[in-house]
Amino acid sequence: MISLLALTGLMFALATPSSSEPAPPSTPASVPARVGPAAETPGRSAAMPAPQARFTSNRIVVEVRDPPGAAGRSAPDVILIPGLASTALVWEPVAEQLSRTHRVHLVSVRGFGELAAGGNGQGLVAGPVAEEVGRYIRTRGLRDPAVIGHSMGGQIALRLASTPGVTLGRVMIVDAAPFFPSLLDDRATGRDLEPIAAVAYQAVLFLGDEALARQPWAQGMGSTAGALDSWVGWQGGDSRVLAQSLYEVMTVDLRPNLARIDVPVTVVYGWSRREDSPRYRLQSSWQQAYRGARNPVRLVPIEGAEHMVMMDQPARFMAAVDEFLGNR
Repeated sequence: MISLLALTGLMFALATPSSSEPAPPSTPASVPARVGPAAETPGRSAAMPAPQARFTSNRIVVEVRDPPGAAGRSAPDVILIPGLASTALVWEPVAEQLSRTHRVHLVSVRGFGELAAGGNGQGLVAGPVAEEVGRYIRTRGLRDPAVIGHSMGGQIALRLASTPGVTLGRVMIVDAAPFFPSLLDDRATGRDLEPIAAVAYQAVLFLGDEALARQPWAQGMGSTAGALDSWVGWQGGDSRVLAQSLYEVMTVDLRPNLARIDVPVTVVYGWSRREDSPRYRLQSSWQQAYRGARNPVRLVPIEGAEHMVMMDQPARFMAAVDEFLGNR
């Protein structure tokens, strides 16, 4: 069994925070059911509506940036999805560079940062958010967009890539595994983690919105330079949305989805050559995490980066993105 200390360290220091997810968990006896986490139903698939003239959502907000002089004209599409407790602001330097040549779609999840919870205030978060991003792709008529997702956003990208009716061009996963606990123990299951995840859920609720916005969680999330980077990495948000999202990241196992993904997948992650670094020891774990993929996954370690790869090593990260998009 994975210890609470080890998993808590993984989720906050490494990773923030559907076909074969665990069965609905029971709520601890001391916790009223009305404040317990929602659990996914195995096998539930997204229903993809027909394209619409415009897009509105109570789950996500999307900002679009066109290349100079390309408004109304064709340009390659890139969708950027942030991780737990982050908004599109975390992608700002990346978006600035990519928008010179690509149409960039910056996704923010409602309930993260200063965005009101909207539909994410009740029930599941990640699955419905992935469905909304898929609906956005269809509504806007995007053709084979590239998707880059960080942490929880990477898991959302995996959901998208394995969803029937959603056509992507390629996917980049940034420092995210299909099942984060497997990085510590490949034998772990969502059912094993449910008691620990339920405790984490209640702990986040206990802290409350104001405390979560103030907490320097980002100090353990990466070696980002300066207070601004740390703040951007963890922007807080609605405590219920954060608690539910963390619970899902800890318990939902997306490894079975890998066999349904037929587009190229690149996994970028922070790495250290220091043998005493947890990042060095996790090298083989990243390979193991994606071994069930239909096609070989390209693994790209970024030396000197922690969880916030795009902030810790921006030049190296952009080089990896350019290669991913075929710009090099």
